[in-house]
Amino acid sequence: MEKAKIKASQMFILVVLFEMGSAILVGLGVQAKQDAWMAVLLGLMGGLLLFLIYYRLFKYYPDLPLTSYLQKITGKWIGGLLGLLYIIYFIYMATRVLRDFGELLTTTIYTSTPLIVINSLMILTIMYGIHKGFEVIARVGELYFGIVYFMAIAGIILISVSGLIHIEFLQPVFEYGWKPVVGTALKQTITFPFGEMVVFTMFLPFLNNHKKVKLACMGGMILAGINIAITAAINVATLGAELFTRSNFPLLTTIGKIQLANFIERLDVLFMLYLVVGGFFKISLYFYAAVAGTADLFKFKNHQMLSFPIGFIILFASVTIASNYAEHIKEGLDVIPVYLNWPLQIIIPCFLLVIAFLRNRKKKKTPSAS
Repeated sequence: MEKAKIKASQMFILVVLFEMGSAILVGLGVQAKQDAWMAVLLGLMGGLLLFLIYYRLFKYYPDLPLTSYLQKITGKWIGGLLGLLYIIYFIYMATRVLRDFGELLTTTIYTSTPLIVINSLMILTIMYGIHKGFEVIARVGELYFGIVYFMAIAGIILISVSGLIHIEFLQPVFEYGWKPVVGTALKQTITFPFGEMVVFTMFLPFLNNHKKVKLACMGGMILAGINIAITAAINVATLGAELFTRSNFPLLTTIGKIQLANFIERLDVLFMLYLVVGGFFKISLYFYAAVAGTADLFKFKNHQMLSFPIGFIILFASVTIASNYAEHIKEGLDVIPVYLNWPLQIIIPCFLLVIAFLRNRKKKKTPSAS
């Protein structure tokens, strides 16, 4: 693996950009309708508890990525198979996010451009970043963080000044009871986007001060969670619960409604940059985790040689993963959380923590007994 080192502030920024990534693009928590923002906050609380599991595993093996300590905990063969499973998972998730943003661009701006062309341009840019290394990606994150926040604040101000926000659309609270909110949190918002922090188990050893891991990552999760909840509330307050549920890209629909003094309008193209930046970092981190995991598992000395073959796998899979966007979204909301996210983000890490705890307790007892 690469011998990279980054600061806590850079890790914090990467967490925020990664978590917001595609979560602000799609209608997160639509099943809860006008209570979507509450489902996001409930998912955030569950996600923070999940990260404490990842953090505890990191404390046991502070210098090792996930693919290495899997073998320490479960043995070489089982750990190797689990490591391979996580690498495939990271590749698959990068594929899904690439398809999300490819569909966004082809259905809104580049309507006559084939999906493969848009995805190719994006993956080639990301492959170049991966080839340069993790430290470069972290520094680019610092550069874009200010731009992203400037555009987000400007968007909120313009939506408010345009008079688009109707607080009554957020009422009644708990119209259908608390079950839809809790159900949406358990099925969707815990795992997407907060459970996706499992990818950072590959990056935590890169932090130059291990004492700041918890602060940097949990702080980033909290800030991103609040931002996503505010975005969901603004989307519902602008579009109404029904249009919010039906829209493929609610934030883009909301921004498209901005009209100020018959002069400032059609800002959806400008804010597309905000969404593409988030997508770039989300795909990059999944992509890099797959590359670093493969290099670690199969003992490649140079991870850079893996960026091109894995990149082409992600590109090819992104256009073949589903026949249309409706099928892609249905798979992402109904199949992935149950059959991939819950096992790989929650169940397996919990078992790993129990085994690691028992193994480390035995090690402590052995020297004291001798």
